[in-house]
Amino acid sequence: MNATQQLHKLGQSLWLDNITRELLTSGTLSRYIREFAVTGLTSNPTIFDQAIKDGNLYDDAIRNKAVEGKSTEALFFELALEDLIQAADLFRPIHDATGGVDGWVSLEVSPLLADDTAGTIKAAVQLHTLAKRPNLFIKIPGTPAGIPAIEETIFAGVPVNVTLLFSREHYIAAAEAYMRGIERRIAAGRDPRVGSVASIFVSRWDVAVNDKVSDEFHNRLGIAIAMRTYNAYRNLLESKRWRDLDSSGARPQRLLWASTGSKDPTASDTLYIEALAAPDTINTMPEKTLLTFAEHGEISNVLPVDEGYAEVVIAEFTREGINDEALAADLQREGTAAFTKSWLDLISRIAAKTEDLTKSEQA
Repeated sequence: MNATQQLHKLGQSLWLDNITRELLTSGTLSRYIREFAVTGLTSNPTIFDQAIKDGNLYDDAIRNKAVEGKSTEALFFELALEDLIQAADLFRPIHDATGGVDGWVSLEVSPLLADDTAGTIKAAVQLHTLAKRPNLFIKIPGTPAGIPAIEETIFAGVPVNVTLLFSREHYIAAAEAYMRGIERRIAAGRDPRVGSVASIFVSRWDVAVNDKVSDEFHNRLGIAIAMRTYNAYRNLLESKRWRDLDSSGARPQRLLWASTGSKDPTASDTLYIEALAAPDTINTMPEKTLLTFAEHGEISNVLPVDEGYAEVVIAEFTREGINDEALAADLQREGTAAFTKSWLDLISRIAAKTEDLTKSEQA
């Protein structure tokens, strides 16, 4: 049993933070499901941008859709949905076997909607309707404008992967939005079983502070923030509010660890995977990290529920001049800006490729 299978046995879901047409057509994703216990995946504009840049598997589809007069954004979503529908079908047996707990794929709304609550709700409903797959999450950022969109989207019955969460407070806001949506569905006599995950970004904390603190503090803050958030997650699941929802048939909004590839070349390449081993959570990891962990990862400890140690570590960073509350807000703003840049790069790449393919067709 390799390390990924051990994590799965522990009760943590392993999702791949990658999707390309080649992964699907080559059978690689199917192999990861069999050999590494991968039970879902996530996507983002950067992943698609890289896939379109580095290969020609999308060329025919881009050419054909351009001939049909599709706008660049509409063209992208059609490409993405073709891949994600195929991936969703691969994971569907897992989704069915786990009663909808696992076996999910994710598609992000346009990052240009980050400050547009109504636009986000409309896009989420439209994308999920187009996919026609019960195991497709729509990714919505947990920004100030995204929180009310999450509630409304859940109320509409659309599964949501809440992204760009960086702190316990971000997580609690997302969890409360989810619960409000479910409570409203129950009050309206609707099915309370609407899937959701809350994605906490981990390694970006350490990238942000490593050059501001001494070496002994490197690569410790992200894990401490994750531990603090995990404690809030477990407390919420034990709360009367959640128990009431659970008794009505609602599903827990599971906590997901994102940004878990090590960014520091001096740190262990499996640092965040090993530190964040915890039942009833998800770890979505880059392909390189998945393969590395399967090869030589080790699980020595399970993430503790008690946040005492985490608070000690965070207090040490406070004494070093790091304000975790302010940094969480900065990281969310920077993450939103980075996603927007990736989106604009992706749209530009599709437009350029469309032009090149059209010219070669006419030549």
